[in-house]
This record gives sequence, C-alpha cells and structure tokens, in this order.
Amino acid sequence: MEFFNQHSTAWLLGLAAALLATGLVAGVLAGLLGVGGGIVIVPVLYHLFTLLGVDESVRMHAAVGTSLATIIPTSIMSSRAHRKRGSLDMGLIKRLMPSVVVGVIVGSVASRFLSGASLTAVFASVALLVAVNMAFKRDGFALADGLPGTAGTALLGSGIGGISTLMGIGGGTLSVPILNALRVPMHTAVGTGAMLGMVISFPGALAFLLNGLDVPNRPPFSLGHVNLLGFALIVPATLATTGWGAKLAHSINAKRLRQVFALFLALTAARMFYGLLT
Repeated sequence: MEFFNQHSTAWLLGLAAALLATGLVAGVLAGLLGVGGGIVIVPVLYHLFTLLGVDESVRMHAAVGTSLATIIPTSIMSSRAHRKRGSLDMGLIKRLMPSVVVGVIVGSVASRFLSGASLTAVFASVALLVAVNMAFKRDGFALADGLPGTAGTALLGSGIGGISTLMGIGGGTLSVPILNALRVPMHTAVGTGAMLGMVISFPGALAFLLNGLDVPNRPPFSLGHVNLLGFALIVPATLATTGWGAKLAHSINAKRLRQVFALFLALTAARMFYGLLT
C-alpha cells in the first residue's frame, strides 16, 4: 500500500504507540473529570498529527473524524450504564433529541465545506469557553430553572448538536454544564449527555468518513477522515482506563485537577489560535 512506501516501520510504530497513549490519557481524564473523551482526544490528536507532519489541510479533519468514531462505542456503553442506574430522564431527552439531530445534520453538511483552519477556530473558541467554565464555575450557579420554551430548547439542542459535531466531541462536554446550569441534576445531565453522544457521534463520524474519501495527504490507515488505526487503539484503551480515572478521582483534589485540565485546554486553544495567525 502507498503509506508503507511513504513511512518507515519505526514511524508507523511510533504512530501506533502515540495513538494508544492518546486512548489511555483520554480514558483516565474522562474518569477523573467526568468529561467526554472527545475534548481530550481531539487536541491530543491535533498535536500528534502536527508532530508527525500530517498536512495542515487535513490535520484537524482527521482529529475530529477519528474522535467522533471513537465516541460511538463509548457513548453506547455509557448510556446503557446510566439507563441501568436510572439516571436517564426520557422526557428531557425527547425534548432535546429532535433539535440535536437537526444540529448534527447541519454540522455534518458544514464540515464538508469548512477548511481545517475553520474547524480549528471552532474547537479553540469553544475549548476556551469550556476551560473558563471548568476553572471558575461557582457551586450552585444556575441560569434558570429547567429547559427554556420550545424555541429556546430547539436553539439549545441544535447548538449542542452542531457545535459538538464540528468539534469532534460527544454531547456531554457541552450539554452537561449547560443542563446543570439549568438546574438539571448532575447525574441526569451526565446520563443525558451520554445518550446525546450516541446521536451525535454516528452520523458525525459517517459524514467525516464520506467527506474525506478522495482527499489527499491523510494520515496512514485512514478511511476518509477517520483514522482506523486510531479508532482500533484508542477505543479499547479508553474503555480500559476510564474506571482507573474514576477510582483516582476519590483520592485527588477534584477542583484542583479540573483547574489543571482547564489550563491544558486554554493552552491548547492558545496554541491553535497561534497556529492560525502564523
């Protein structure tokens, strides 16, 4: 195959090791912080592909597409677990689901026409907002009591679906803090985010796969903008280590850890913005 001629065995082994490490880190942090793996996987893959010399025009597309693919099995398992625990509010999900689907469709179509720089700008901007929320959110802070009216809920759901698709993240990263700020109990917000991740990840990953089929300069082992090697290594590593992170969370200062992760996200966003300006 062509990529075997383009890259040495050592380069390919280094890629595999780095992708496996990405899954391990994503799983631990997801368990520690209660965040979706995508918010970790995308920036790590972005930096990894940068170090490996992947062309800038496809770098962010590959990171987002691969991240969305990895979310499919993890969100299915997570939502099943939350359903067994009784932390799924089906009434809440039914209100949000239609507009989330609309947002995913819009984001999937838009991803075909957006450049790598545009996707990077979207991720960096939202990651910076997430970092600020994680670092400075006050306990008990609320915007309102429950979801807004029909129009407001439609806008909220479509925003979560569209932005999550373009960022390569599941619904949890955006939906959990938003729903919690609307006084939805945290366990219910997390369960809702897991189920929304199922709705977002499958069509989103499929769109990035199809949109990238004829695109040159993709990383090796890629089908469209989904890196199959990354999917094969990240998913089992993430599933294996999420439990470790959850256990560690009980012995580590969670607030301090969230601030450290917020710093990581802020620095990642700053690095992405710098790359866009240079």
